[in-house]
Amino acid sequence: MKKGLWIIPLILVITTGCAGYFSSPEVGYPPGGGSSIDPSVQQYSRSPQQYDRNQDTSYFYDRLSPYGDWIDLNPYGYVWVPRHMGYRWRPYSDGQWVWTDDGWTWIANEEWGDIPFHYGRWGWDNDLGWFWVPGTVWGPAWVSWRSNDQYMGWAPFPPGVEFRAGMNFNSLNIPLNFWVFIQGPHFQDQNLNPYILPFERNQTLVNYTSLHNNMYTRNNRIINEGMGLAEVGRITGRAVPTYGLQNAQQPGRTRVVGQQVQIFQPTIRQNAAAKPKVFLNTAQARQALAPAKIFDPRGQQNITTEAAAVQKRQIEEKRLLETSQAQEIKNMQQQRDAEARRVSNAPAKAKVTRDYAAKISDLQKSHVVETQQMTVRHNNDTAQVKKATQAPPPPAKKKKINQE
Repeated sequence: MKKGLWIIPLILVITTGCAGYFSSPEVGYPPGGGSSIDPSVQQYSRSPQQYDRNQDTSYFYDRLSPYGDWIDLNPYGYVWVPRHMGYRWRPYSDGQWVWTDDGWTWIANEEWGDIPFHYGRWGWDNDLGWFWVPGTVWGPAWVSWRSNDQYMGWAPFPPGVEFRAGMNFNSLNIPLNFWVFIQGPHFQDQNLNPYILPFERNQTLVNYTSLHNNMYTRNNRIINEGMGLAEVGRITGRAVPTYGLQNAQQPGRTRVVGQQVQIFQPTIRQNAAAKPKVFLNTAQARQALAPAKIFDPRGQQNITTEAAAVQKRQIEEKRLLETSQAQEIKNMQQQRDAEARRVSNAPAKAKVTRDYAAKISDLQKSHVVETQQMTVRHNNDTAQVKKATQAPPPPAKKKKINQE
């Protein structure tokens, strides 16, 4: 395997080093959603009559080329890296969850979100960042789930994970940085991005949550029920509405119209001979994109404008970290008091007090570590953003590409 490819057991370690105006992978989401179209790439036609619902993998290459780079990456073949996603973007972070005929379905805010969140797998590379490996099977969302009474989380299946009935989700070894967590009451909100907790919370939250996966096939379709409707309704305090799922007439941003989710769902067949019209080999990609970007101006915004958005997001992250940590301590204290009330004798009450004192102490120690890690990351990222805004723009240089 080439140097820089993520390796599941190793990526659990938090890295804070930086280079250029980029940094490490362990957190990532933009201040807002969407991406921009590279004007140098010919746009994919929007004429509805061109969109046959029977396609091969060349459809992916054409459809996604305006929004990112195709890279020939061993051992996966051609993978796609989205372009201009903003500060520390990560998959399944900018959009919302709705319950449809196929279970929990991701409604992406990205214009291209009808493909990479419903086919294929997402991976991480230390140089290239998040990359998408094409797949031919449609699903409402290719994610695993975790939750408790306070948090809900999900993570994309990594490359090489093929769904099969009765699969053991505990054996997936999903990398720690793949998980996206929010406080449970926000799960049904229309835009989850503002509530996504900083990555530094992931280790604690994985330890305090449990897997809740229920994926199966019905009528030759993938059903991802994940967390049950009753559980989600209880935690969010809202009944979960059910939406129908319609196959849209053409590609584009997924739409919710009334009680219907409209998303283009072509049947894809593998075409081994197909390849992107324009792509980078691995060496070219590492030179052009490495190391993984934390500061890739969203929508090709002015760098100064994007730097302000980074600062704003860091303030939001600090607030999310502190409020969620405080709520955890409060919840544990309430659990202690409730358990103490259930016992009548003094020795039992004293034991409850001692046990919870130890638990609260351990939780507070993990909070201190999280805060320190986030502070280091913010300082590193701020320094790199400052460097980017002060540096003169590089001379225009034609990127070396492969054309077939």
